Amino acid sequence: MLHIKGKVVVTGIGKSGHIGRKISASFASTGTPSFFLHPSEAIHGDLGMLSKDDLVLAIANSGETAEIIKLLPFIKEEEIPLLSISSKVNSTLAQHSTVHLNMGDFEEACPLNLAPTTSSMLTLAIGDALMIALMSGKGINEANFAKLHPGGNIGRRLLDVVSDVMKSDDLPFVEANSTIEEVIYKINSGRCGLAIVGSKTNVEGVITDGDLRRSINNSKEHFFSLESKDVMTVKPKFISKSTKLIDAKHIMNSKKITSLLVGDVSFLEGVIQLHDINL
Repeated sequence: MLHIKGKVVVTGIGKSGHIGRKISASFASTGTPSFFLHPSEAIHGDLGMLSKDDLVLAIANSGETAEIIKLLPFIKEEEIPLLSISSKVNSTLAQHSTVHLNMGDFEEACPLNLAPTTSSMLTLAIGDALMIALMSGKGINEANFAKLHPGGNIGRRLLDVVSDVMKSDDLPFVEANSTIEEVIYKINSGRCGLAIVGSKTNVEGVITDGDLRRSINNSKEHFFSLESKDVMTVKPKFISKSTKLIDAKHIMNSKKITSLLVGDVSFLEGVIQLHDINL
């Protein structure tokens, strides 16, 4: 499966078909091109969708499903590799497969031991195991995965970057000799969780609520006589605007902070807060 040039074509009927569709979709979404081929449609013309570069994954608990068995002569003639999943090692499907994956002996969880329950769960587990193995073999990483999931929460988690949510206008700047009253006003009105000491082209430090609380504890009654430079944190943490949101969130959680400056000490581009990252 790792080295085929074409697609993994999954086929099955009934409940096996439903599970097969999910397995095929999982392959496709994790970097292994795949589609589902309904066996009844296949024997009425859709076999033309198969090529010699493909691999067929056939699912049939009994290994004797008539619609699946009718596909075997064509698969053999075209020399297409056949991987099968069933619970019967001596079945027709198993005997004609390049590789057969045996689910073993079991009883269905259905009280009548008839409705596909245990068998569907085992088939799905095998399909997911194949998917994971292929991901590992192909070296699929978050960047590869993100390209295939540009929408929804997965896409946002893996693709969105700091510049998508950072605040860049009306940043709360104060001067090094600003009073504590001015600092508190800027923190409250700026809604960035901090005040920035300096300017966009010369960041000297930041002042957070935590800095103020520590200064109150240390200075006691002299607190309101302090200036920005007395309470600021020098060498604040900066992050690039191209950093992924998930990485920015990890940095803030690991540093136990709720805001990050975007850019560098010589040019501040914005501020991002933890509550801006809805992942």
